[in-house]
Amino acid sequence: MNIIEDLQWRGAINQQTDAAGLAETINEHPIALYCGVDPTGDSMHIGHLIPFMIMERFARAGHHPYIVIGGATGSIGDPSGRKTERQLQTKEQVQKNVAALTAQMEKLFGNAPNTHIVNNYDWTKNMTLLDFLRDYGKLFNINTMLNKEVVASRLSQGISFTEFTYQILQAYDFFHLHEKYDVQLEIGGADQWGNITAGIDLIHKLRGLDTKVYGLTIPLMLKSDGTKFGKSAGGAVWLDPTKTSPYEFYQFWFNQDDRDVVKYLKYFTFLDQAEIDKLTEQVKNEPWKRAAQRRLAEEVTKFVHGPEAVENAERIAKLLFTGNVQELSTEEVGQAFNNVPTTEITAGPHNVIDLLLEMGVDSSKRQAREDVQNGAVTVNGTKVTDVDATIDPTANFDGQYVIVRRGKKKHFLARVTK
Repeated sequence: MNIIEDLQWRGAINQQTDAAGLAETINEHPIALYCGVDPTGDSMHIGHLIPFMIMERFARAGHHPYIVIGGATGSIGDPSGRKTERQLQTKEQVQKNVAALTAQMEKLFGNAPNTHIVNNYDWTKNMTLLDFLRDYGKLFNINTMLNKEVVASRLSQGISFTEFTYQILQAYDFFHLHEKYDVQLEIGGADQWGNITAGIDLIHKLRGLDTKVYGLTIPLMLKSDGTKFGKSAGGAVWLDPTKTSPYEFYQFWFNQDDRDVVKYLKYFTFLDQAEIDKLTEQVKNEPWKRAAQRRLAEEVTKFVHGPEAVENAERIAKLLFTGNVQELSTEEVGQAFNNVPTTEITAGPHNVIDLLLEMGVDSSKRQAREDVQNGAVTVNGTKVTDVDATIDPTANFDGQYVIVRRGKKKHFLARVTK
């Protein structure tokens, strides 16, 4: 199975500009290809990861990926997928985000064979406005640009000249990379089709229609219920561990629906067809074991955060399941309870009933007393059944946290103030 056949089996191809030509070129020799990401923030989320996982597959198959950080295009703003103008960032913020994304890419893909990370600001910063208009703007037909879906969808609301010219800048990226590194393929999301074909058209105008360059997009990923992939209860699932902890990251994948897990195994892991087929059977025949979800969580967490993060996430999950939260380290508490209801309490001793009300565990003293007397309350892993019990908030977790569990699953966290 070659790389294109593998991608087709994984359901990872949406559109291709010349499927037969690309397949023939890839069969003849390794190719250089690229995908870009604009520095709209200081971290990618898991939705950004999809095309770069495909780039990694090409790298493992012997091809030469170029990851383009959009220091230039990110200063303009991509109108793709947006109904309104993007708020321009300051140059300082763009540069800060460029540095953060570059470090993230180097961590994820820097050790991949034949992979290169470049910044499109480097080949646009010295271009003058007259150069841009004479050498490249002249080659773009306004009618053609207006018919691109990314522009046409914005005409009723309006689009600035700045965002209108975005596709020219992205097209120039493809041309530059083709000239300097013999890049023949651009990969992007489904919303990038117009920008990708603009690059191919530019290369054909400058270097001839027989120039072998191609475009490939990935499908828009939706969950089985039709909602957008990549969100959790706390918002976007980030690759930065300070935004989404490795434990939360692991749990996001582990909690995937049976209807989605096989699709995600194909997209986000490098497991082969035989192993994924085996996991597919387990989903059908033994769904309660969640073997596919566990494998998915292990593989993606290991790829993004490393094997130690997988071990830590599984350890945290086990301690939470058994109720042995007192064995968690202070750092692990921060990871595990990042998105649970959180309050601040003082460091002095608290009556357990007052503590439950202060932390929002219960809404009345009557309910709090019932929960305590019924054995439904544990504080820092210890069951409390005496309504007159006094809790020392500084007794565990370096005096920083108090964890309350009501029932089997409902957790509450308090941060202790000095």
